Amino acid sequence: MLEVTLVQKIVAWVLPVLFAITVHEVAHGWVANRLGDSTAYMLGRLTLNPLKHVDPLGTIIVPGLLMLLKTGFLFGWAKPVPINWRNLHQPKRDMALVAAAGPMSNLLMAVGWALLIRVAQLLGDAGLALVFMGVAGIFINTILMVLNLLPLPPLDGGRVMTGLLPGPLAYRFSRIEPYGFFILIALLVTNVLGLILWPVASFVMGLLSLLTGLPATTFMQVLFALLGI
Repeated sequence: MLEVTLVQKIVAWVLPVLFAITVHEVAHGWVANRLGDSTAYMLGRLTLNPLKHVDPLGTIIVPGLLMLLKTGFLFGWAKPVPINWRNLHQPKRDMALVAAAGPMSNLLMAVGWALLIRVAQLLGDAGLALVFMGVAGIFINTILMVLNLLPLPPLDGGRVMTGLLPGPLAYRFSRIEPYGFFILIALLVTNVLGLILWPVASFVMGLLSLLTGLPATTFMQVLFALLGI
């Protein structure tokens, strides 16, 4: 069994988590800006400076506790980028595109981390830290992508669903939003969320692991060691 120290875990997780949530939010703002709403740009939120996006609870405390408690599940969030749907060219359609931009950025980052692992292996033992970081990057971005694509407002998938549904149905569906966070917590506590997410996330990570050049068993050993399970 692979042994990973607490310091190695922290080093492996910090950058992937910060990049995953920061780029996710910037992607929302960047697409919104392209579609007519410059709110995020005007407020200085189209930056990769994590200090502009960090939410103390969602970025630091929740992921840290989940890792220390060895839950085997890790997620977090940043301060949402403000979007004024009234400024968008076609508000209903464009809000769906803005919402989809976040999860898609996580997919691209996961691919990037996978390619980094392949390069890191050329460095031998000197690249071990990058391999750990890459596995953490694949995991956190996959989880954030799959989680946010759940069709539950206010998650991105809920907003995409609202944009796809016909007017009356979209209105009724959007009224779930005030209760969405509580529904999500209930799903997490009852482990239903894991039952929904893990098969999909495992499939996606399986595909991404092929890009790394690592044997699937090695990839999972590193991941479980980083998660402390």
